[in-house]
Amino acid sequence: MNPSPLRSETVTDPTDIWRSRYIHPGAWDVTYVPMTLPEMFAASVKRFPDRPLTDFLGAKLSYRRIAHDAERFGAALQAQGLVKGDRVGLFLPNVPDYLIAYYGALMAGAIIVNMSPLYSLEELTHQIENSGARIIVTSDVPQLYGHARALLDAGSVDRLIIGSLSGWLPVIKRALFRLFRSTEIAAVPTGDSRIRSLMTLVGEASLPLAPVAIAPDDVALIQYTGGTTGLPKGAMLTHANMTANARQVRAIDPHPELPDRIVGVLPFFHVFANTCVLNRTVLSGGMIAMLPRFAAKDTLKTIQRVKATALPGVPTMYQSLLDHPDCAKTDFRSLRVCISGAAPLAQTLKGKFEAVTGAKLVEGYGLTEVAGVVACNPYDDPGVDGTIGQPVPGTLVRLVNRDDPTMPPVAGEPGELVVEGPQVMAGYWGGAGRDGDFVTTPTGRALRTGDVATIDGQGYIRIVDRLKDMIAVGGFKVFPSQIERVLYRHPAVKEAIVIGIPDAYYGEMPKAFVTLNEGADGSGETLKAWLNPQLGKHERVAAVDVRMELPKTLVGKLSRKELIAEERAKAAA
Repeated sequence: MNPSPLRSETVTDPTDIWRSRYIHPGAWDVTYVPMTLPEMFAASVKRFPDRPLTDFLGAKLSYRRIAHDAERFGAALQAQGLVKGDRVGLFLPNVPDYLIAYYGALMAGAIIVNMSPLYSLEELTHQIENSGARIIVTSDVPQLYGHARALLDAGSVDRLIIGSLSGWLPVIKRALFRLFRSTEIAAVPTGDSRIRSLMTLVGEASLPLAPVAIAPDDVALIQYTGGTTGLPKGAMLTHANMTANARQVRAIDPHPELPDRIVGVLPFFHVFANTCVLNRTVLSGGMIAMLPRFAAKDTLKTIQRVKATALPGVPTMYQSLLDHPDCAKTDFRSLRVCISGAAPLAQTLKGKFEAVTGAKLVEGYGLTEVAGVVACNPYDDPGVDGTIGQPVPGTLVRLVNRDDPTMPPVAGEPGELVVEGPQVMAGYWGGAGRDGDFVTTPTGRALRTGDVATIDGQGYIRIVDRLKDMIAVGGFKVFPSQIERVLYRHPAVKEAIVIGIPDAYYGEMPKAFVTLNEGADGSGETLKAWLNPQLGKHERVAAVDVRMELPKTLVGKLSRKELIAEERAKAAA
């Protein structure tokens, strides 16, 4: 299916379309009974006690074992004085420790604060101060332990709980790791009462875990948003938000009865992985083949070793897999579906990945503020190229006027996407944010996404751009993604980012940054000469900068903020 003309098919309230022509399995207008994450986890443990929940480089742990350790970890936290509502920071890569600490702390009534392993000490300090977390669970990886220890010594936190990366490896791999890679293990002191081993706490804990009255509307996670400017804000995601979104993601799978072996290389601290890899897989009784960081070779090897059925990722990850020489000799026959999120998916990449692997690569869309997922293209249907599909069940999206969200958009024009559903956050921690983060609708309260979109006559949503990324050129509004789409048509262009740079006459001008495909040739001037004639006069770029690589976030999403900071520094010099 191909999309029809943009302006003529834009609709603001497509609820009748989703009721009558819903592409996902089941019905669109579904109500999810609120539940807590410990309840959801306990139900899966009861149903699948002996199934493997995790595969860490070949070492498997069952649902029963993870639950056993999580309960004891929760009891250990209570013994140390933790009470309901206390915040616990998780500063961990994808290792079994994460699941034990995550579910264990939640069982004890704590609120999880997810922290990126790539954060600077300054960023970590902001999150700790803002959230009020006094305990950090981390790993004996030197960089992680070093940052966590600095927070402890500065008095920002009271206690560290340290997991062992090598401790979860199969016996032979563990011995080899400690023999040949001992420099990758931090020297953690044993005599400091403020620092405890996670597994020692688990082993010493006395059960039962003291019962805690946890309600679905209680906050489960403080999930910090990245943003392009300013300090990150902590989205308060409730137990009901997280369990609903896990069920919504499972509901769009047309074959939930088939074996579920998912590659967990997206970092669990990120809301995309927290919902689509961790909670959704636990809900389904599946197995997570986890990797502590993304490397194309290791990911390809894992897909084949465990006969993976699913691989959630970001576009740059899929490109890296295709670029790796081992791709050609990898057996992808078990792989059914790959969900791409966090950044727009180029159709050329989608087509090539599907041709090489035989798996379906579908584009989805979500936000930190909605526990992960709003919409997705269908698994078993061609969908509409360049769209994010239709909303997941129980989710209502509308378009509102970009300048006045209380009004509908001008007829036929794109509007700002607003979202209602059981996965929409309670608000920002500490009252951060603006009064305009939500807008009143005929059916309740909707979150303003800041994304400009259209909805066509088939109920498919197309993201046009981000309001906060918009470039103001002499009074005209220019959206970077429109220029990036044109750049991706050039056969030499592999990646592209467009930002606004200061201009004395127009105020701002677009500037493009690109990387090139292997073996391709092209200068910034030749690309600019090719690009600008295809753009409106107000969209034409001041320059195209060809680089070896572009900045990315930990999940592999192309990142504008570093380039914006770089250009601002140049202008100020």
